[in-house]
Amino acid sequence: MSDATAERSSVLSSSAVMAAGTTFSRASGYLRALLLAAALGNAVHADAFTIANTIPNMLYILLAGGVFNAVLVPQLVRALKVDADGGAAYTNRVMTLAVLFLAGVTLVLVVAAPLVVDLLTSSRFPPDVRDSTVVFARLCLPQVFFYGMFVLVGQVLNARGRFGPMMWAPIANNVIAVGTLIVYLVVFGAARGPERVGGYTGSQELLLGVGSTLGIAVQLLVLLPYLRATGFRFSPRFDFRGTGLGHTLRLGTWTVLFVVVNQIAYTVVVRLASSGTAGGNPEGTGNTVYSSTFLIAMVPHSIITVSLATAILPRLSAAAADGHLSDLADTVAGTLRTALAVIVPFGALLPLLAPDLARILFGYGAAAATVENFAPTLALFGPALVFFTMHYLMLRGFYALEQTRGVFINQCAVATVNIAVAVCLVALTDAAATAPSLVVAYGAAYLVGAVLSYVTLGRRVGGLPGATLLRFGIRLVAVTAISTGVATLVMVGLREVVADESKLGALAVVAAAGAADVVCFVALARVFGLSEVTAVLSTVLRRAGR
Repeated sequence: MSDATAERSSVLSSSAVMAAGTTFSRASGYLRALLLAAALGNAVHADAFTIANTIPNMLYILLAGGVFNAVLVPQLVRALKVDADGGAAYTNRVMTLAVLFLAGVTLVLVVAAPLVVDLLTSSRFPPDVRDSTVVFARLCLPQVFFYGMFVLVGQVLNARGRFGPMMWAPIANNVIAVGTLIVYLVVFGAARGPERVGGYTGSQELLLGVGSTLGIAVQLLVLLPYLRATGFRFSPRFDFRGTGLGHTLRLGTWTVLFVVVNQIAYTVVVRLASSGTAGGNPEGTGNTVYSSTFLIAMVPHSIITVSLATAILPRLSAAAADGHLSDLADTVAGTLRTALAVIVPFGALLPLLAPDLARILFGYGAAAATVENFAPTLALFGPALVFFTMHYLMLRGFYALEQTRGVFINQCAVATVNIAVAVCLVALTDAAATAPSLVVAYGAAYLVGAVLSYVTLGRRVGGLPGATLLRFGIRLVAVTAISTGVATLVMVGLREVVADESKLGALAVVAAAGAADVVCFVALARVFGLSEVTAVLSTVLRRAGR
């Protein structure tokens, strides 16, 4: 077995552990999205809760997420390798700072909740909906603290080679969220008539808000036994001077600026999305449609790409620390090929299946009457996901090299394109096209980001294997085009037989077309020599057997 093959096998094996956890997490997350749509619908009533429950994660990422996710892993790996105590003192200092910072920020945000809501919602929001959004925000904003500590503890585990717990822990959050929504449906029922465009009662706000925050808190608590099992014991340390944290914070400066730019763009997107449902148009699409379809479209990214990126980041950091830039370039390129081998066929198939998938996934309760609102947005996320995947994996190389300034510059271009295209398209289209317009802007932005990050990273590492990637890309596109064409023929033929619009008919079409696509794609991948596809398939089958 060659070194490259052995490395890919090792990365895939580590990724498979995380992917299994992420798969269960995403499945339970989808059940939550289904129940949310069934209970609240997809109009402005639902957007009130969706926006408020989005704010904590958005603000956590803005305030600390970039540093925790991108900067700390390479630093923790270095501390583990270099420090005499295995990085224990460094980790304790980082965790102490995080607790102090996150607790203070959370308190300020809870007080400032009305200002935050006004920033993120359209001025045309009905007064009662706006008031409910503020109450939801106050109940949900403590999640900022729990999100931050969850990611920090998870990154400490990742740096110590324990990848699984962070991917499995969100299941606990989703279980609590699902339970909360089931109780909500039993007690209050699905929104009907005027409720779909109005606010909430105090009891409804309390149940949804507290249930959401409790889930994030439990998600953090699940990780603590695994942290203890690594031998790490948290002991608060306040001796911050002269301990290397300054270097971490200097690296974090550019990452914070990167996140600020990214969240400015996201703030614009959320506010534009809120305008789609603010007028009460039943055909309007807004935050609930955008975020629900985003959740579905991101399933393969979360299962495959994030797992691969998490597994290779310590490896990339070690190659960068040793000055082996060619190894870093090969690892990034190999991981990109593996991820695209899954993402590209999915992105091509999603537009074909979107109308039937929307009916199957969201056509229940309060959302049943307007389920067609989901289909265009879901379809457009397929191609956009391909560009996002390329950009996402390129950034792992920058982070390993500690080139956070380059990441910031690239993200400025991404954010600028996203904002410009989104503002123009939403202004030129009606309420029904609001969410689809935002997806087009998202795809355009990450197309620019993918090109810039590829070119820039190539210059930093002395060149990426472009010829290999190009040959792979041509074969992958050819195989994907043929398999998607076969799936289209199967769908058209089946539609002649299954003429009804029921969920059972939609499920039959999705299952048949999807199966035809997968079988054809895998068979052609062998013919065209796409070893990345067979490697992923072998890893999945091996793990399934275990």
